Amino acid sequence: MSLIQTLNRLIEYDTALLANTIGFIDPTPPEEFYMSGAIQSVTPSLGPSVGVAVTCKLDSSTPGKQPDLSGFWEMVDHIDKMEEPAVWVCEAAGSRPEHECVFGDGMAKALHVAGCSALVTNGGVRDIPGLMSIPFAAYARGLTIHHCALTVSGVNEPVQVGGIRVNPGDVIHANNEGVIKIPASCLQILPEKAGQMVIFEKEAHEIMRRPDLPPLEKPKETARLLKKFGF
Repeated sequence: MSLIQTLNRLIEYDTALLANTIGFIDPTPPEEFYMSGAIQSVTPSLGPSVGVAVTCKLDSSTPGKQPDLSGFWEMVDHIDKMEEPAVWVCEAAGSRPEHECVFGDGMAKALHVAGCSALVTNGGVRDIPGLMSIPFAAYARGLTIHHCALTVSGVNEPVQVGGIRVNPGDVIHANNEGVIKIPASCLQILPEKAGQMVIFEKEAHEIMRRPDLPPLEKPKETARLLKKFGF
């Protein structure tokens, strides 16, 4: 299965369900692939989002700098040449974290046309109505009304966002509950296993709701289901 085919299948699933599935099929520690709750969707009706990470650092809060967006346009050009959908993962790197505003709907339009569907950042964003109209999803620390000069660095180098390291080329999945990166070691089998997880969770939840089943028997029945579905 090609990477594009895999991404097209993964977008059908809830991000939390994928995170649960990864926990059963891959040895990657969870603290390495899920972002903190500080990173939340500011366009929740547009999710889920999935794509290949393109990364950079952006300073939008440090006073006295001269603007330099040359790296941003290099990144957009790189996205334009990609076959797969991209997710821009941007580490806000300014001196005043609470004043970071890394982009608005103008930059989002250029990204969208190039083939990028979403932004993930530990900074703030603005112009939500404009983002919704594109449509372009954003996962951020929140809203920030303005910014200092924008300066971009570290294009397609590793970044730290939401408490995890994201490398260029990592697959990102996000929805209105949060953001994960999918370990490469389980990417190909994840769509199939996620489908099995949907059925497992449905049956497990039915067990949890059974009033006739003693509480101490419920984990035993759940363990039986896990074995049944190969987890």
